[in-house]
Amino acid sequence: MAGSAPVVGVLALQGDVREHLAVLRALGADARPVRRPEEIEAIDGLVIPGGESSVMDKLARAFGVQQALRDRIADGMPVYGTCAGLIMIADEIRDAIAGQETLGGLDVVVRRNAFGTQLDSFETDIAMPALGDEPVHAVFIRAPVVESVGEGVEVIGRLEDGRIVAVEQGPLMGTSFHPEVTGEHRFHERFLQKVADSVASRTR
Repeated sequence: MAGSAPVVGVLALQGDVREHLAVLRALGADARPVRRPEEIEAIDGLVIPGGESSVMDKLARAFGVQQALRDRIADGMPVYGTCAGLIMIADEIRDAIAGQETLGGLDVVVRRNAFGTQLDSFETDIAMPALGDEPVHAVFIRAPVVESVGEGVEVIGRLEDGRIVAVEQGPLMGTSFHPEVTGEHRFHERFLQKVADSVASRTR
């Protein structure tokens, strides 16, 4: 499908870039790492991986891609953020480090490291009817949680205690956990459909 498939970037500043590239390519996407402004301009959609959100923020500024990313998000480019990626596209962060910024676009408030340290990482199954009958096996690693959502945001996943861990708003989608490490491809499939719809709407 390369050449005819939409071009999907994975922000390659820090974090689990290779895992996302592998999933996207397995699903037939023309997926490539991106870290420069001109590369951001050439993609149809973007995955922002897990990692350390404060480091990712600093590197986005150092590599000169922060504004390019903000512009593309504001222009409607589909973006899927996992863990730190969710923090990066949130409009507001709680427990941010001093001076930490986000790219914004997703009308949510997230809390960093909501479940504690890396030693507090855990796995659980979550019912997500939006993705089908089979529960999602979710891995949480120093994960954020969504504390509140705006009117246009749809909650697609909650823990048993009610905490929000998966959301979408138009072309934007975010999860607190890492589907790319468990063989769970439904989120990437859902994201690629958003990318395909976005490309189709531009070419009509």
